[in-house]
Amino acid sequence: MTTPTFASLTTMLTGWVFARRRTVTRMILAVGDAAEKHFSSYHRLFSAARWSLDALGLAVLGLMQPFLGSVVMLGLDDTLARKRGVKMFGTGMHHDPLLSSRSKVITNWGHSWVVLGVIVELPFRRGHYYCLPILFRLYLNKKSAAKHRRAYRTRPELAVEMLELLCQHRKHQRFQVIADSAYGGQSVLCCLPTNCDLTSRLVKDARLYGPRPDRKSGTKGRPRQRGERLPTPQAMLAGRCRRVTLEIYGRREVARLADQVAHVHAAPERPLRVVATEAVKGGRGQEVFYSTCSDATAEQVIGWYAMRWSIEVMNHDSKQHLGFEEPQGWSRRAVER
Repeated sequence: MTTPTFASLTTMLTGWVFARRRTVTRMILAVGDAAEKHFSSYHRLFSAARWSLDALGLAVLGLMQPFLGSVVMLGLDDTLARKRGVKMFGTGMHHDPLLSSRSKVITNWGHSWVVLGVIVELPFRRGHYYCLPILFRLYLNKKSAAKHRRAYRTRPELAVEMLELLCQHRKHQRFQVIADSAYGGQSVLCCLPTNCDLTSRLVKDARLYGPRPDRKSGTKGRPRQRGERLPTPQAMLAGRCRRVTLEIYGRREVARLADQVAHVHAAPERPLRVVATEAVKGGRGQEVFYSTCSDATAEQVIGWYAMRWSIEVMNHDSKQHLGFEEPQGWSRRAVER
């Protein structure tokens, strides 16, 4: 990023904070005399200027270093930015989680963003976690990808691309990414960088296996890929469990808990810490989590997953208070920035 471009960016960021509606023109009006350049220069900042949003996000990560621990916690999720107009790049019909229910799925027109953020605990408010987004990828459904002549890529594939970029940028840093079940499947679990772990959800009837036995000498045929079958998470809860008190989501819950180290069918080479919980009173019923940190305790795995709520708060606040859905750029570069 050049010095003039950075000056334009800081002017736009100032306008973003003070503008009532986050369009380029409104941001120019919000900063007043501080916008010394011609208005077209600020429009070109998003549509034509040469700078990288990924490089900017990685630079923000460097500024957060004083608040990061030995293991950097990451939040991964996708969110819908509702839009209007058919000429805007990358728009399409996507699942709207706010309007949908378990019995009825509702879609809406807009942009679907896959977001990777850093989860931090600030020193002046211990026990509360905040998520700051650093990397973004625009998801194009099959129809939109064909329209713009771009290869179709799923949301998990975009997530893996961001994780590889971040982990390659900081090869000696350990990362722990927390995601819901949409990003906890084979497409992410089997493609994790070597310096990144994953904590996610698992279905209650997941097929679990023990470690693969050593091949005996003289045995013919293909070597075994999986060990002996282990109880499913649902069967784990039906057996003997221990009762624990969990302080998650700002409240205290008493739950039955069972855990074991197991291998899932999709990734037989990787041991996982599988944790099955069931609230004793009220709560959310039976839930199953896993982490690629097989040496972690069950309480640690549950605590890590509870941090994921910070990215939901970030998605809400970025739309309600920072106007994430308001920009009206229509070209590819303007939309992706």
